[in-house]
Amino acid sequence: MKNNLSIILSVVALAAAIVFGALYLTSGAKGEKSVSQASDTTAVAAKGSIVYIDLDRIFQEYDMANDLRSVVETKVQNIQAEVNRRGQKLESDYKDFQEKINKGLMTRSVAEVQGQKIQQQEQEFNNYAAQRQNEIAEEQMVMTNQIVDAIKTFLDKYNQDKKYSMILTNQGGVPVFTADPSLDITDDVLAGLNEEYVKNKNKE
Repeated sequence: MKNNLSIILSVVALAAAIVFGALYLTSGAKGEKSVSQASDTTAVAAKGSIVYIDLDRIFQEYDMANDLRSVVETKVQNIQAEVNRRGQKLESDYKDFQEKINKGLMTRSVAEVQGQKIQQQEQEFNNYAAQRQNEIAEEQMVMTNQIVDAIKTFLDKYNQDKKYSMILTNQGGVPVFTADPSLDITDDVLAGLNEEYVKNKNKE
């Protein structure tokens, strides 16, 4: 059972690390790549052009994305703290149980009952940890959907005036590996997104 407990706690910690890693990758930390992709040109793509936005930069510099990410990170930290607390309590109970057995402080019948109780607690903890990890994944999915929906809604209105033939979302060089810098409308879109977000936030 001790090995099982160690494995459980390791899996929970790993899951949390993955979630925090995913949140960090979409966080406001800016690498050289994002900086180098920012266009210095003031050229504006003509109507009918196929243009693109750098989705990595949008997620990094869009105020709504940063605000939502901060809320989700706080929730994740609280969830992980509670999972860790319960895991440590279970491990402590098991160590106490094992110590009493080793010292001969309980009869075989009592040990069997206590052992079954520990196993039940272990199963309950497994179920609880899995449920909370699902909650974390759901929180992150909802956050991403909210950001993407806001971007899509903005771009629909934005393109009513710009009248581009197509607006692509580029991420990590896919699908746009290289292009005329004037086709990168990220700066313009970011300015519009943040301006609209501030207006809506002030109304609330």
